[in-house]
Amino acid sequence: MVSMDPKAAVMNYQYGERAKSGLIILSQLAIALSGFPDQEKAGGKKMLLMMMESVRTELAFAHRGTSHREFNRAINSLSEAISLVESNQPEQASQKIAQAVSAVTTPAAEAWQVLSEHGLV
Repeated sequence: MVSMDPKAAVMNYQYGERAKSGLIILSQLAIALSGFPDQEKAGGKKMLLMMMESVRTELAFAHRGTSHREFNRAINSLSEAISLVESNQPEQASQKIAQAVSAVTTPAAEAWQVLSEHGLV
């Protein structure tokens, strides 16, 4: 049984689903970067890193807004992924991003359970 009031559940669900969407896009882009021609990799890497920083900022906002530890775990995984992209290892970065997706799925699933119990979904 998850201990969360409906207002907190709405916030956790919203932040979790938004983060999950952003992280899935990042994972797809990291994998795509591996297939870029050499002359395009530098620009692609720069754009990917900018997007990763943006999602990490959203995760930090989610953690501050909810205090759910899984958002912090996602931040840590994404930080590792950023380091891997900076080291020209985008495929390995996608594995770390997958860990972040798993982390943000937890608060969203817990929130869904609470919202269901209150008849809100």
